[in-house]
Amino acid sequence: MTRPDLSDAEAVARYRAELRVVGRNQRLAGFALVILGAIAVWGAGYAGAAGPAVQWAGYAALAVGWALMLAAIFLRTRYHRRRMQEMQS
Repeated sequence: MTRPDLSDAEAVARYRAELRVVGRNQRLAGFALVILGAIAVWGAGYAGAAGPAVQWAGYAALAVGWALMLAAIFLRTRYHRRRMQEMQS
């Protein structure tokens, strides 16, 4: 991998667009799980007898969603660090 050319504003915009793609699926899935988990935890009081199960499922969705979002941040940071290093060949 080569270091990105950040000499002008257009090159910086292209590199930022490239970085946005890294980990996008994990980030979007994590965000969706966090939203669904929050809705499930909030709605557990209205679920009647299934309330505790819905609440635990909501907590599980929140945990997995945040883990996916953190994984996406890790992937993006690792990609950026690799791109910023000069190749020694």
